[in-house]
Amino acid sequence: MDQMEIKTKPQHQDAQPGLEHEMDPLPIYIRDDYQGSDKLKDKIALITGGDSGIGRAVAIHFAREGADLTIMYHPREEDDAQKTKELVEAEGRRCLLISGDLKDILFIQDAVDLVIDTYGHVNILVNNAANHVEQKEFIDISDQQMRETFELNILAMFRLTKILLPYMTENDCIINTTSVVSYRGSEALIDYASTKGAVTSFTRSLSQNLIERKIRVNAVAPGPIWTPLIVATKTLKEVGEFGKDTPMERPGQPAELAPAYVFLASEDASYFAGQVIHVNGGEVVNS
Repeated sequence: MDQMEIKTKPQHQDAQPGLEHEMDPLPIYIRDDYQGSDKLKDKIALITGGDSGIGRAVAIHFAREGADLTIMYHPREEDDAQKTKELVEAEGRRCLLISGDLKDILFIQDAVDLVIDTYGHVNILVNNAANHVEQKEFIDISDQQMRETFELNILAMFRLTKILLPYMTENDCIINTTSVVSYRGSEALIDYASTKGAVTSFTRSLSQNLIERKIRVNAVAPGPIWTPLIVATKTLKEVGEFGKDTPMERPGQPAELAPAYVFLASEDASYFAGQVIHVNGGEVVNS
């Protein structure tokens, strides 16, 4: 059996955001045999939601490829963030941790100021932070839930990108995390799927806007990936069945997703702009 094919166990965390160190089994954030090759040598990367799950995997892969990191995360995730910092530093790279609420524009501004004071610029922005709350009935989506989903999943992305952009230059790049539900929808995640559709359109439109500045904008669309978001939002039964409806009949691991971000951040993707890479276990979607 492939090392990625680990059976998920029914479990649930009562609070959001979920915590990676409480998951069983723990997500796999990098393959044992992954060899870095300086694809991102001395680049500066900022990753939102970088403490755990997909964000952690991207951070560790970027570090192994030679990048220094800034990770933005929710204060509840402090233990996970400290672990990610430890893993980045074990790769010989720097890791700045910034905790706060991405729905707060003043926090975003202060965070960018700290990043620039520390590193002077940013070469790679990964807009990854997001959340969802499942609602089986559309009428049960409260106005507060809808507002919070949009504030974090797309408006924070808009604001952070806008504030950080003056510190980016030619050959830098932006990578956004969208989702398979941007393409096929989700009956229980209507507000979340709507924000991910916005992320896809934001990616394509911003790419056109920045292409003359030679700043590339692309995205990755994950399918079902084994992350803390899953155990904090799904029932025990749903967690036990998670990912089994994909053609590969299993959830993906963060380690299987992160190399797509490495590719888009590197010179290997120098002719990629406005594109979305689908990493979803074999589901064919209209892109």
